[in-house]
Amino acid sequence: MSIETFNALPLAEYRKKFWPHNTTFTHTRKDVSGTYSLSLESSSTLSNHDFRACFNLIAITSSGDYEGSSLGWSAAKKWKEMRLPDLRYIVLKQEKDDKGRDGISEVEGFLSFMLTYEDGYEVIYCYEIHLSPQLQGTGLGKMLMAMMKEVGKKARVEKAMLTVFKANKAAMRFYERLGYEEDEYSPRPRKLRGGVVKEPDYMILSKPLAGESRSLKRKSGLVKKRKAR
Repeated sequence: MSIETFNALPLAEYRKKFWPHNTTFTHTRKDVSGTYSLSLESSSTLSNHDFRACFNLIAITSSGDYEGSSLGWSAAKKWKEMRLPDLRYIVLKQEKDDKGRDGISEVEGFLSFMLTYEDGYEVIYCYEIHLSPQLQGTGLGKMLMAMMKEVGKKARVEKAMLTVFKANKAAMRFYERLGYEEDEYSPRPRKLRGGVVKEPDYMILSKPLAGESRSLKRKSGLVKKRKAR
């Protein structure tokens, strides 16, 4: 099946093909214990409440990195990007006795990804991964990344990719521990007039999904560059 065919699947079929996970689990680590639920959603099936919660997590955890970069922070642009039709969301919620507004369990983290083409390669691209501050460093981020990788392997794409701000040292270390390295298409330093060298403030990282990937298919006209997350 092609990338386009995968992305055109109804969500129920997409889940059946890529999502064999239990919807609830218990997690205990570093003084954080609780029962959590996971769901796989699309940008169109994510409820308005959960969509806004995901957006707020980005604003809380990453807007500062955007503001300090050459890209700047635009809430409107990020909101629009999050609605891209081929995006899928792994949504993490903590099950509580005292649920939030209207009895709804609140989003505590999420990972968004897309099966797509990058510089002619078939890849799975991590657009966002965010956890509420109290869940950072508990192993849940690693779990979300492993689930995304599993989708990529089942789709038999060449590699997993993501973009990270160089200033976000914690994120850089996290991805490196998971085996991600600077991609061959990551932007390089540019020499400006006067000999000044300008270093890009973000990197593209990737991890081969070797052994289970389909043969490379170079596709002209499908080259896209991702902005930093």
